[in-house]
Amino acid sequence: MTRPTTTQPAAVIPAQPGPRDVTDAAPETPGGDMAATGSTDGASVIPGAGPAGPRPGERATVRLRDTGEEEPPRYAPEWLQLREPADASARSYDLLDPLRIRLANRPGRAGGGLVVHDIGCGTGSMGRWLAPRLDGTQHWVLHDRDPYLLHFAAVASPRSAADGSHVTVETRRGDVARLTRGVLAGASLVTASALLDVLTREEVGALAAACAGAGCPALLTLSVAGRVELTEPHPLDAEITEAFNAHQRRGGLLGPDAVTAAAEAFTEHGATVRLNPSPWRLGPEEAALTEQWLRGWVGAAVEERPELAERAGAYLAERLEACAAGKLRVVVHHTDLLALCRPVDGGA
Repeated sequence: MTRPTTTQPAAVIPAQPGPRDVTDAAPETPGGDMAATGSTDGASVIPGAGPAGPRPGERATVRLRDTGEEEPPRYAPEWLQLREPADASARSYDLLDPLRIRLANRPGRAGGGLVVHDIGCGTGSMGRWLAPRLDGTQHWVLHDRDPYLLHFAAVASPRSAADGSHVTVETRRGDVARLTRGVLAGASLVTASALLDVLTREEVGALAAACAGAGCPALLTLSVAGRVELTEPHPLDAEITEAFNAHQRRGGLLGPDAVTAAAEAFTEHGATVRLNPSPWRLGPEEAALTEQWLRGWVGAAVEERPELAERAGAYLAERLEACAAGKLRVVVHHTDLLALCRPVDGGA
């Protein structure tokens, strides 16, 4: 399928957050530690770059149970802004047609427009990508635990659908535990980006159960696939990839196994599941993103296997030099998942 040439530009992060529309609770944002992470060459990495999993003994980045403990935000808005154009180019257009067909034929369609719940919305990049590609009035419910990200997502949200219909938003701050069938009652669609790989198998099962219970489809994009290609190939590529993937699985998180686990969970609930590749393809024009991704990727590998430190430092220096010279190209493989859950009485 040919992709449209026009893309939604990445929004600009406001200097200061203004008044926030933060209502009921819902989930926190996945990602890296908010304290700047050091790479093997001593340079700092934008929080969230990588993305790296939790440190030993640390709670999973996305919780299904409210512990009552306040945790620091885990995604820097600068990282989300940096990756947004690559995310927009990577998401699978091939999943849009079956999604549009399902939404056009949903029960209760005559009763109003679409209601979309965006889970772990961050700065709202999914809404900026998807809302202008769907027809009809839309109301987006943006879920995240970081109030500043919620503010930015609301301020920078699109205002028009593909056919010019009105798009409105509300924000909800809190915990994923509240994403139940009841919370999703009346939902037309659930969306998320870069979420599944920072969940456990139990958490993915709960997400699938909530969507199936509400009878609404789910479009879950940009889950890491555990495969990376860099040019020119280097003898250490495979070892760094293996160590990074092990780091992604810390604490019982699914990491590169997430899409398979999610497909199984949704299928068990009777959903029809479609998977499509959604790779980042990074070249000279994405040098800033590539640099941050490299530092986070290699840094997580070394954190997992400290014995790699010396060789990984030389490897990173070589790769960064090629990146700065415009000679490095990287493909970071992801997978998008569309789950078409069976409609239920009174569902979307």
